[in-house]
Amino acid sequence: MSPARPAPAARPRAPADEPGSPTFTITELAQEFDITPRAIRFYEDVGLLEPARSGRNRVYTHRDRTRLKLTLRGKRLGLSLLEIKQLVDMYDSGTDDRPQLEAFLGVLSEHRRQLEQQLEDIQVTLAEIGQHESRCRTLLRKRR
Repeated sequence: MSPARPAPAARPRAPADEPGSPTFTITELAQEFDITPRAIRFYEDVGLLEPARSGRNRVYTHRDRTRLKLTLRGKRLGLSLLEIKQLVDMYDSGTDDRPQLEAFLGVLSEHRRQLEQQLEDIQVTLAEIGQHESRCRTLLRKRR
């Protein structure tokens, strides 16, 4: 049995979440973003999405859809779920997006640094492989 998740703090509602705004089912979002409903439920478990309930059904608002879109974008960029959650939560924090943009720039800068280091490591490894291949080919030619 998993521990109960603490209740989320009240957040300001985005204008798109006003009564009468369109809502989505888990199936609709899964199809739109080409992911599984299980992935969406996982994002709920880590606090990235907070759908309302209508009976046993989850009801997703435009805000949830936007948060899912931002989550998937962050995953494509290689961000951790914690980094994504921090950035997405900033999206909900109000009208001043400067802190979110500055935080996003910091995260992107760090990921760029990591990827550039990985690229350098890969280039060194490829050069070593090339040397070994060349040596093996030379040895094979000598044995003919």
